Amino acid sequence: MDTAKDGKTTAIVAYLTIVGAFIAITMNMEPKNGFARFHTRQAFGLHLMFHGFALFSSVWFNEYALYGLYLCYFILWIYGFLGALSEKKQLVPAIGPYFQKWFTFIS
Repeated sequence: MDTAKDGKTTAIVAYLTIVGAFIAITMNMEPKNGFARFHTRQAFGLHLMFHGFALFSSVWFNEYALYGLYLCYFILWIYGFLGALSEKKQLVPAIGPYFQKWFTFIS
């Protein structure tokens, strides 16, 4: 069975933190669920993007760039998290398709 209801808990855990994304990867090892895999890729990409840009921004500190980063991350995170809660496979705007393509190791 590959239903959204079966993978909902794993999908929600993936959005909690980057550690949650790693936990969700292991939770989805057996049995595999397509809905959980979809949202784990989205959440892992969001967390990785946020931490990468935060690290980059910390070297060249710009207060307004950090505000923009947090705002962008928060909006995209809410969008993805609400998709997981409502059991929909909705891509995060603009970068979601890339996450699905780049993180194929998450199965």
